Amino acid sequence: MPLLEVEHLQKIYTTRFGATQVQALKDVNFTIEKGEYVAIMGESGSGKTTLLNILAALDRPTGGVVRLSGKDITQIKEGRMAQFRREHMGFVFQDFNLLDTFSLRDNIFLPLVLSRRGYNEMAARLDMLAPKLGIADILNKFPYEVSGGQKQRAAVARALITDPDILLADEPTGALDSKATAQLLDLFGHVNRDGQTILMVTHSIRAASCAQRVLFIKDGLVFHQLYRGERTDDEMYAKIGDTLTMLTTGGAAHA
Repeated sequence: MPLLEVEHLQKIYTTRFGATQVQALKDVNFTIEKGEYVAIMGESGSGKTTLLNILAALDRPTGGVVRLSGKDITQIKEGRMAQFRREHMGFVFQDFNLLDTFSLRDNIFLPLVLSRRGYNEMAARLDMLAPKLGIADILNKFPYEVSGGQKQRAAVARALITDPDILLADEPTGALDSKATAQLLDLFGHVNRDGQTILMVTHSIRAASCAQRVLFIKDGLVFHQLYRGERTDDEMYAKIGDTLTMLTTGGAAHA
């Protein structure tokens, strides 16, 4: 059974007073296996952000099914949704979403605190995680005292400390310089090789070229999929660029 199953997903937004309906997602279908590293790409307005919000259980679809580990998240009651997200999903955002009044350590602990885990368990998890992410020596610092790359690695630690079924990343390199971007993508590669499933929405061809598979969204549909196979990152970069050109010019894409 796939880890994530998306079937006939639709999302229609109705404007104020119901004057106009906008179909953001028409009929989206795909699956992700446990341990996969998948990127989602598409032009602005293609529906990829709407898709991520639904997969993250931050928005409800108009129709269709989203199953994570066999559970249809579209049917989870609102009162239980936050707990389900904490227990099964990790999130990495473009703008880090760290609390400036908390140290990096306390930011990372936050989802476990909300789950009422004991300090010893939280500390033990972080002791294993922090050296892998290169943040062991800055845990007592506050977000405003560290670089963007260090903030993002702390955000990754916060996402991973709950041992989530899937890591959802929304433009994770968007606020980083080229050096920090390379470090973060290398980090994603390492955690994926350790078995972590990753789904990343990105505009960056460089970021997407590190994934095992790229889904291209256009007009609310999965327009094309590109599999890495034996391609190098540079070969993936070129192939993704070609496919994006096809999306914008209306040509046919090829695997």
